[in-house]
Amino acid sequence: MIAGVFPGQGSQAIGMVNGWGAHEPLAQAVFAEASTVLGFDLWALVTAGDLAELNRTEITQPAMLAADVAAWQIYLARGGHKPVALAGHSLGEYAALVAAESIDFVDAVALVAERGRLMQAAVAPGVGAMAAVLGLDDSVVMLICAEAAEDQVCEAVNFNSPGQVVIAGDAAAVTRAEGLAKAAGAKRFLPLSVSVPSHSSLMIDAARVLDGYLANVVIRPPTIPVLHNVDAQTHDDAVAIRHALVEQLHRPVQWVACVRALHGRGCQRQIEFGPGKVLTGLVKRIERGMGGAAVFDESSLDAVLPQI
Repeated sequence: MIAGVFPGQGSQAIGMVNGWGAHEPLAQAVFAEASTVLGFDLWALVTAGDLAELNRTEITQPAMLAADVAAWQIYLARGGHKPVALAGHSLGEYAALVAAESIDFVDAVALVAERGRLMQAAVAPGVGAMAAVLGLDDSVVMLICAEAAEDQVCEAVNFNSPGQVVIAGDAAAVTRAEGLAKAAGAKRFLPLSVSVPSHSSLMIDAARVLDGYLANVVIRPPTIPVLHNVDAQTHDDAVAIRHALVEQLHRPVQWVACVRALHGRGCQRQIEFGPGKVLTGLVKRIERGMGGAAVFDESSLDAVLPQI
């Protein structure tokens, strides 16, 4: 059985949708819908625009959503089998809900654009930071965060794979964590090029506003089960899904638990829909018995279809 997963912020790049070849009209149609909602030409930006503009959180989020959904729709149009369960990493969770027909695409575009604006406004530029810590147990990283925080915020926010944890919080506290991590034997400490400390408690105020926005979005029971980041569980009613999306903004992404839950449902293969191969790389370190492949352009789709 197959699981479908969707990447989030961080996989964006200028030209990330340029490889669809004969399927480009379908990708363009998806982006045209998004552009109508946003009020600017999103396709022009992602194909030949300015990277600094694309990297603005409120632009990145709808751009990645559209790229993920385009890959999904093209896969289905080519006769790809529907997965038995879905999940998305952070922002990718919204693409998973669109794929499961729980949220309409146009509503999701407006929603993630607002999510991005709220996140950007929650913390002033330079105040927040994120970093990836490699080679330490989760429990050790959490202890380091607690020591580094002092009177600020420093938290483990993405449990991406065994030995790979992303931390976030106040920039000064994240800097203090670097020394502690290296002293504890971390293989690498990689500051991330972001100013928004996603999934940390610094996003609580943004989450409260997002909650009010979500109250006006129509959410239906998913036609394919979607595992949520906050608890690696599926939810069927609108109230529970809204709650999971709100909580996701200021609580950790439990990606290891999500992949293991997909495997526990009998999924022996994971297909990643959207730019890059980040989640395809992570699955190999989480569940060795679970294969992975990515669909992000015409050639990668041609390679995947015969395997399923």
